[in-house]
Amino acid sequence: MVKGTWTHRTVLLNEAITALQVNPDGHYIDATFGRGGHSRLLLSQLSPLGRLTAFDKDLDAVAEAQSINDPRFSIRHQGFMHLDQMPEASIAGVLMDLGVSSPQIDNPERGFSFRNEGPLDMRMDTTRGQSVAEWLQDASIESMTEVIRDYGEERFAGLVARAIDRYRQASGPLSTTAELADVVASAVKTREPGKDPATRTFQALRIFINAELEELEQALKASLKVLQPGGRLVVISFHSLEDRIVKQFMAAHSREVYDRRAPFAAPKVMQLKALGRTKPSDEEVAGNPRSRSAVMRVAERTGEAA
Repeated sequence: MVKGTWTHRTVLLNEAITALQVNPDGHYIDATFGRGGHSRLLLSQLSPLGRLTAFDKDLDAVAEAQSINDPRFSIRHQGFMHLDQMPEASIAGVLMDLGVSSPQIDNPERGFSFRNEGPLDMRMDTTRGQSVAEWLQDASIESMTEVIRDYGEERFAGLVARAIDRYRQASGPLSTTAELADVVASAVKTREPGKDPATRTFQALRIFINAELEELEQALKASLKVLQPGGRLVVISFHSLEDRIVKQFMAAHSREVYDRRAPFAAPKVMQLKALGRTKPSDEEVAGNPRSRSAVMRVAERTGEAA
């Protein structure tokens, strides 16, 4: 793997840690370690009794975590859907930063970006699963259309899928990010000012190949199990598909639920208390344009069992 000096600026760093309302003796989860910005600040607020467990599927992130020489800290090479392995009601706070890290985007070898040519990979965990290139080799036009439409909200999904199929028939399988970006550009004739035609297609394929939305849904459900009463759930999303899932999850678990089949039974009490949302300041967006789409939502675990 090509090594570089790609840097990452953590989005909503202070806001996220403040939202956790850190108990110095508590056990916390950084569900998406990335390059460790949130983890390092959180560790600075823990006492010798506090603990922080981080999760990440990316081997580069796990390698970065090894630089934290702190007995209170541990890293797991797993996706955050596995946080349900933690003991029930044992966690004081769960932080999920759903963004792709800048080193992942900027390193051409990872294949996340249409701006620099590299292998068409996009896997968060390069040790397992299909790459985007492998999936596109055999995917039907119907499957490609569905993925690009549903995960990229691309209104030209059918045109893109057919263009990929024509390329495959004429030139063989797509293998690089530049090839895919050129194919998409040939099919998408209009786009919002300043946005590359390939943006939505690359987003869709990345989300699909990593099962990002399915993993998010599982991780949110697991957070209910592992959070202790009063524990905070803090989630930073970067596009509408993620934010919609988080918003609906917090809303659904922040109200009493009545069983229509048993109208006189006591309602199932709410499990969360939604505490609102935060967006980056104008100053942060000016210094880090990649933060502009971020939305942070916060909820607190109630005192009732899941």
